[in-house]
Amino acid sequence: MVVLSKRARNLHQGAIRAMFDKAATMDRVISMGIGEPDMATPMPICEAAAMALRNGQTHYTPNAGTLECRQAVSEWGNIKELHYDSRSEIIITPGGMGALSLLLSAIVEEGVEILIQDPQWLNYASQVRFFGGVPVPVPTSAEKGFVIQAADIEQKITEKTKAIMLNSPNNPTGAVIPEKELRKIAEVAIRHDLLVISDEVYNTLYYTEKPVSISALPGMKDRTIVINSLSKAFAMTGWRLGFAAGPAEIISKMVPAQENISACANSIAQAAAVYALHHPELSETLHTVFQQRRRIVMEGLDAIPGISYCEPDGAFYVFPNIKSFRMTSYEFCNRLLEEEHVVCIPGSAFGQSGEGYMRMAYTCSEDELVEGLQRIKRFCEAIRGNQA
Repeated sequence: MVVLSKRARNLHQGAIRAMFDKAATMDRVISMGIGEPDMATPMPICEAAAMALRNGQTHYTPNAGTLECRQAVSEWGNIKELHYDSRSEIIITPGGMGALSLLLSAIVEEGVEILIQDPQWLNYASQVRFFGGVPVPVPTSAEKGFVIQAADIEQKITEKTKAIMLNSPNNPTGAVIPEKELRKIAEVAIRHDLLVISDEVYNTLYYTEKPVSISALPGMKDRTIVINSLSKAFAMTGWRLGFAAGPAEIISKMVPAQENISACANSIAQAAAVYALHHPELSETLHTVFQQRRRIVMEGLDAIPGISYCEPDGAFYVFPNIKSFRMTSYEFCNRLLEEEHVVCIPGSAFGQSGEGYMRMAYTCSEDELVEGLQRIKRFCEAIRGNQA
């Protein structure tokens, strides 16, 4: 008897978690693997949650989230400029992943194609497949800073294409799509009547120009669904609180989908989110920390012969080129873990265009970053010596 569905049989553990599980069996490990801020959630946010508990806010909330939380989202950051209706155009979800899952459940039908950057966060493609869609990779290159190009997107469009998935600032590369290129992508979306899914979970972590949301460009608000969360901006990964903002027609179908899957987001997390969103200075503190760590990582990589990289403009990742060591990215990262107890993620985990690279997350302490970079340098020098 076949118990599992075809969808369930096709689910597999991602490479990031696999590396993390292997590292858990080892001592003295420095992890640059998981994309999670190492610091605790700021105490004022925790105190807001405690106050909500004391006040008895422990009940179900509306399926779309509390109106107070939706209003706080509508008044935050880039979202504020777009004047989303908090009653009909915003839904609060269990994390950004929850928002993306609900969205895909509402728009994807069997065989529908979703264009996704390559390399890209590995769960995008698996989620599209889970809902019966077809993820179509759009290759990017280091020569263009791993910025997805409108011309390359247009070449991948077929009669089955329904949406373009964007993630800027980007995981795993740290790339930020410039406004000039975003305008070209918007033109493509309008010309071919496509939706755009804009994952903006790293939009508070930028180091050059502030990222522009494609939803703010002319003609794009009505065809763009913005996905975001509080995980990266406020170090709230474990709270599982995210949201989607977009056309009422789409949000209105995500709400009953959530009713049938999780009913609603956590009530206490929503109360904490209201406080966090009203205090953006807490996010700015995290930004300062990651800006300093970014400098440490780049200086450390500059001192390692054989490694090159594109300077990350956002997020908390760097995506070094390791092709000169004549190993696959999996072999390189696996040996780095076994020999130096440093976790980095093979670039191939993020798509075919990621082969020959590895993702480093500068989400550990400065002392660990310095030590980790020294270990990576020692590892690379040993490989060089053996290959000489």
